[in-house]
Amino acid sequence: MKIDKTLIKQLSEYLDEFKLTEIEFTEKDTKIKVSKNNVSINNQTTPITQNAANLNDNTKKISKTSSGIEITSPIIGTAYHAPEPGAKKFVEVGKKIKKGDTVMIVEAMKTMNHVPSTADGIVKEVCVNDGQPVEFGQTILILE
Repeated sequence: MKIDKTLIKQLSEYLDEFKLTEIEFTEKDTKIKVSKNNVSINNQTTPITQNAANLNDNTKKISKTSSGIEITSPIIGTAYHAPEPGAKKFVEVGKKIKKGDTVMIVEAMKTMNHVPSTADGIVKEVCVNDGQPVEFGQTILILE
């Protein structure tokens, strides 16, 4: 089987052009999947707005005193705290974690994407509930 480097390059360019984290191409018996992981750290505090105070009870809000290292969702999808229902959670408030540890899973298009910690620290706050939809760049965890 010959690998079409031009096609892979085009798919990689589409990732940047359309701000995607993953793209898959299938033709006959050939399947090519190109992905990249964009996890960012943001050391800024996030103030609560009047609208955020009116969110439904299914959404945890970042408190006014929240500051520290923010771990954000690399993609749009559904956040899960454990690898499967009833299993032990990846992280809990007060747990010490290291850079690279999986802190959550974000499911997008039936693909389970492990979200790694981008820094060492102690979990100060989990900002999303299990099974909650998340947006790209949304803070999902705050570390001290």
